[in-house]
Amino acid sequence: MLDLGLNGKVAIITGGSDGLGRAAAEKLAAEGAKVAICARRKEHLEKAADEIKKATGGQVLAHVADVSRAADCERLVDVVVAEWGGVDILLNNAGTSNANAFETVDDATWQADFDLKVMGAVRFCRLAIPHMKRRGGGQIVNVTVVGGKAPAARALPTTLSRAAGINLTKSLANEYAADGIRVNTICIGLVRSAQIDRRAKDGDLEAHYAGLAKRVPLGRVAHAREFADLVAFLVSERASYITGTAINFDGGMSAVV
Repeated sequence: MLDLGLNGKVAIITGGSDGLGRAAAEKLAAEGAKVAICARRKEHLEKAADEIKKATGGQVLAHVADVSRAADCERLVDVVVAEWGGVDILLNNAGTSNANAFETVDDATWQADFDLKVMGAVRFCRLAIPHMKRRGGGQIVNVTVVGGKAPAARALPTTLSRAAGINLTKSLANEYAADGIRVNTICIGLVRSAQIDRRAKDGDLEAHYAGLAKRVPLGRVAHAREFADLVAFLVSERASYITGTAINFDGGMSAVV
């Protein structure tokens, strides 16, 4: 068995009650990490935390937070540090798909998307990095999209905000490498999620995903657990020489590497 060296590590995962974030939380908890998850819906978040605890036997903390609000970000980090003494791992995962034609996107939509996806990550990095320094290092993974590298038409504001997330990743990786802090981004393509489920016509999920799979060279849409495996590797000791990298998790969809 491959030992990832995550036992006892403290992780914060934003957007942790569903989909990618929940899968990552369950994987890290199963590997022995102490995991704090946040989301905006209290009952849904606490239910997810309880289910992860039961599935893994791990330590999971649920804290309601809106990552677009600075005070919420600060409270979450304060709670985690008070409970577990520091932060080793940060997964900036919170965000929703927001793809529109340029002329339909008003100022409020631009600002809300930037606050959620860019400033949310900026704030959590700014809060977590001092604690990581004190512990001799840490790992940050920012979730972005392949469109942040090669945007399609009518995919704004998401592709622009995710391009900023890719830039943030490289900037922080360069600045904090000497402190033992590694920073990478996973650029996702199509992954099964509640967001995509809701777009299925007549509720026929398998037909819906079969149609989407035609766009993927590997011929299928990814599962969240596969994303979680990649996160676990990137934040582990086994990936100690990987930083400043934007990894496409897209089954070969992207036109760029």
